[in-house]
Amino acid sequence: MRDAAVTPGGDRIRWVELPGEEPARVHVHGLGATSPAYFAQAAAHPLLTGRRSLLVDLLGHGISDRPTDFDYRLESHADALATALTHAGVTGAELVAHSMGGSVAVVLAARHPRLVSRLVLVDANLDPVTPVLGAPGSSGIAALSEADFLAGGWRQIRDLAGPHWWSTMRLAGLEGLHRTAVHLTRGTTPTMRELLLELTVPRTYLYPEADGAPAGAGALTEAGVRLVPVPDCGHNIMLDNPDAFARETAAALSASA
Repeated sequence: MRDAAVTPGGDRIRWVELPGEEPARVHVHGLGATSPAYFAQAAAHPLLTGRRSLLVDLLGHGISDRPTDFDYRLESHADALATALTHAGVTGAELVAHSMGGSVAVVLAARHPRLVSRLVLVDANLDPVTPVLGAPGSSGIAALSEADFLAGGWRQIRDLAGPHWWSTMRLAGLEGLHRTAVHLTRGTTPTMRELLLELTVPRTYLYPEADGAPAGAGALTEAGVRLVPVPDCGHNIMLDNPDAFARETAAALSASA
């Protein structure tokens, strides 16, 4: 395990690091998740081994600190991650990022381009969404006020999440989980989608085949984003079909620009 202070108050991002060749490969988890739990199998897959790999937990999640005075905006997550990667001596990294982590990865690539050479987005959030009370995930969390969430509303989210997701979500700080969800539903300005369309690094977007192509597929393809359906999986592609995930991720990371 490695760590770096990323805020003026000394709050630390931590990551599990596997040795290997450069450039580094950085894995970023989704909302209420943790990268070692979600990406360890992929990082150890024969098609993906041999590269220096950082399985990073964002602030408020997993093994990283849970500051209550951090705003948890996507931009703030990206800047904190940039500080950690700089501390680790990372430049030109290959980012493999899931769901909310994909949103952070897009913002990171836009704000800190020297740190990112490729993006593999795993069913990532690209657009703002409307909070809906009782909905699973970020939408349902953001529909609650922070006060209500802290006062016990988190129990509703626990029950909606189910035991698998809650096993990592319970490691998240309540303030961090709620604020991250709120800012994920609000998105960024420009939106994550707009930022992604403007990036010039190689970009691949993996999505569950059963869900159909993501919204705005034509514009994404026209901008050079490779859209790759993955069979026999849901939102957690790397867990549901690890062999297909490794195969498509390896192909994305070796494809010519």
